[in-house]
Amino acid sequence: MKADLTELDQLDIPGLIDLSESVGWDYDEFEVRTLLESGRVFGHKNSAGSIVSSSAIIPYDTKLASIGMVIVHEEFRGLGLAMEAIRKCAESINGDRSLMLIATKEGMPLYEKMGFKTVDYISKFLCDQFVPVKIQKHDGLFIEDFNQSDFAQLVDLDGAAFGDRRSVFLRNRISQSKQCLVVKNNNGEIIGYGLSIQGPVNLILGPIAAADPDTAALIAEKLALHHKGKLRIDVPEGRADFMSYLERSGFVKTNTPPVMMKNPAAMPQRDNSLYAIASQAFG
Repeated sequence: MKADLTELDQLDIPGLIDLSESVGWDYDEFEVRTLLESGRVFGHKNSAGSIVSSSAIIPYDTKLASIGMVIVHEEFRGLGLAMEAIRKCAESINGDRSLMLIATKEGMPLYEKMGFKTVDYISKFLCDQFVPVKIQKHDGLFIEDFNQSDFAQLVDLDGAAFGDRRSVFLRNRISQSKQCLVVKNNNGEIIGYGLSIQGPVNLILGPIAAADPDTAALIAEKLALHHKGKLRIDVPEGRADFMSYLERSGFVKTNTPPVMMKNPAAMPQRDNSLYAIASQAFG
């Protein structure tokens, strides 16, 4: 079967959604558009012009790029399409960046073959019905809706939490979000923030960055509180207190996929304030 590798664009959004649905993933128009506006997407098309593979790369501001939406249609597996698309992604960015991805169980052998190494794990939590938990009052903290004047501080806070500044992605993600909240102290400094994204199945909570687990829980609760429907949040390892709060609120851990990196195979320097990632495509 012949399939040609090409760069995909806005006109390919319906085809990418169809490809996602073919493997049971729930990408929608808004999520795919954010991928395209924040990075580049490559994929193979068959002789009929249908998209049969995809791989996205989102380069962040300095030293890191995230790879996501690695999908191959069932009928075109075993032909090396995923490896070819991922390599094209890596070749498309400037500089010697570290590459990060969150692997599926099926994808791990391919990534290991390409030189990626496991450096961390993410815990995926799902919730059918959110149950508010009484959180200890935070004197001197103020939680409010994001304002454009907060953007520079938010990018700095996220950069320290994530390990690289993500200004283009955050601008696009905030625009996509259902809600974006910031937590400020008495001096008006932002010490935490969080986003919620409405997907076709779940309201996704993340990224969330905060000074401590209680502040992270406060943000998560405000984002989830009035939502009638399913919720999802992906939490980095080592967040036992926050995970305990999530479980008391009705979340159930369903999967623990690995975070894998290449060039070099080490996690970026983080300040221990990341409590939820944006998504498995964006890291």
